[in-house]
Amino acid sequence: MNENKKTQKEQSKKEEKKEVPLVLPPLEFSSLVLPFFTQGLLSLGQIKEEEEEKEDTQNLSLAKRMIDLLDLLKERTKGNLKPEEEQFIESSLHQLKLSYMEKAKIIKL
Repeated sequence: MNENKKTQKEQSKKEEKKEVPLVLPPLEFSSLVLPFFTQGLLSLGQIKEEEEEKEDTQNLSLAKRMIDLLDLLKERTKGNLKPEEEQFIESSLHQLKLSYMEKAKIIKL
């Protein structure tokens, strides 16, 4: 009887551990831009991680690095992007640069 319960618990654990199939987003240019853009917004304090809701976390040097990486990506892909991809990276960069300049007190919005 005890052996039967142990087997049932093991079976139950195996069923719990079954992984849900991973759904990957389609391969698109935005998949390259979004991580840099999101990290830039986090570094500028524009969006916050849940556990850091109370703290005002800014890292201007990291934000600048994300902007520089997106600028590099834009430059290296120049002439090879679809119009909507070019618009996406342009608008992402524009938003990050404006936020950066405001946080660095270069401009006042």
